[in-house]
Amino acid sequence: MTAGERRATLGLAGVYGFRMLGLFLILPVFALFAEGLEGATPFLTGLAVGIYGLTQAALQIPFGLLSDRIGRKPVIFGGLLLFAVGSTIAAQAHDVWWVIFGRAVQGSGAIAAAVMALAADLTREENRTKAMATIGMTIGASFMIAMMAGPVLARMIGVSGIFWVTAVLALLGIAVVALVVPTPARSSVHRDAETVPAMFNRVLRNADLLRLDFGIFALHLILTALFLAVPIVLRDLGLAPVHHAALYLPVMLGSIAAMVPFVIIAERRGLMKQVFLGAVACLTLALLLLGATSGHFWAFVAALVLFFSAFNLLEATLPSIVSKVAPVDAKGTAMGVYSTSQFGGAFVGGAVGGWVHQQFGLTGVFFAAATVGVLWLLVAIGMRKPGRYASRLVHLGKVERGAAGELGDRLRAVPGVVEAVIVADEGVAYLKVDRDHLDDGALDEIVARPA
Repeated sequence: MTAGERRATLGLAGVYGFRMLGLFLILPVFALFAEGLEGATPFLTGLAVGIYGLTQAALQIPFGLLSDRIGRKPVIFGGLLLFAVGSTIAAQAHDVWWVIFGRAVQGSGAIAAAVMALAADLTREENRTKAMATIGMTIGASFMIAMMAGPVLARMIGVSGIFWVTAVLALLGIAVVALVVPTPARSSVHRDAETVPAMFNRVLRNADLLRLDFGIFALHLILTALFLAVPIVLRDLGLAPVHHAALYLPVMLGSIAAMVPFVIIAERRGLMKQVFLGAVACLTLALLLLGATSGHFWAFVAALVLFFSAFNLLEATLPSIVSKVAPVDAKGTAMGVYSTSQFGGAFVGGAVGGWVHQQFGLTGVFFAAATVGVLWLLVAIGMRKPGRYASRLVHLGKVERGAAGELGDRLRAVPGVVEAVIVADEGVAYLKVDRDHLDDGALDEIVARPA
């Protein structure tokens, strides 16, 4: 990467991280805090936790498309400002309804698609995957930091103080976009990073992609529902809320250590489907164990480690499988639908998890989540085994429309090229390649002399 590309990537990763940290910080503490809120019930508590997902899911793709028209930075500025306003509303709330409203406004600051599009504008084709991966990594990092920082901050400044912190983080994000992230000379549509409406039909008719969309929906449904119960169970088992962070740290570190070997096995040995299905099964088993051991501290902690080992493995592998399965020129659209499903799952998890807690108690939340896990396993079993594919974006320069078809045929004839789509207007070729069988020499020869 050039210095400018590194600056853009790290700046946008920071902005994305600030925003996700702001959303995640209340996750490990809100169920306890809400018990003192006027008008709070378990259902309304769940709604307050998950409502951001509804507005996020509804606005993420439209805001991304809007950034194609009015520019990336104005959309990002507006989204971060909405996030700050929502945080301020929630910080000053004295009853649960105002918190719900504030969280909904937070979610309406849906900047993910615009951030990815700006990253694509500011990086060359050969470095775009690195930039996207760096930005994507901030989600996992923000979640881990929030699990440990949330309980500590709640003790120091209260949950209302956490909402003030999230407002400040949003304003810092605005400053980073304005002062650190370069403004692109021009913006264009990047099919590998953005949603393209013309591609919706292809993406929504792909059965394997729909299975993966259901998977991320189920995963975040389960996660959101889980944190309506876990903090209360830990407190009732005798662990003071301020000490929850000290528990989450080894649980998270242990789960990451447990899942890394399976990621390597899945990618290097072509066992992605087997590892994926095993992780869904382990996630479901962990939820059953959490329900069964909610009266026994160490058994409950062991079940948490198993849960987060499976969760982190699935969170890491799902986007990789989507990129392998998606049509090569519709990867951005596939990821847009995938992200929308993720936020939709968070909303449903909050609402349904809160209702189950209200009707059937804390253990009911774990068993209901396990039921979702069983359904997910049944849906996922029919998925075709994903190949060891990678995406490549090749810059071709000016390509005459009449020559695009012939060039595409030549690229598809190269051993190891699974898909090749030439977009003459962009002067690029979108390739899906089999890394084990690709003839790099033949491909480089065609790219060097495309005419």
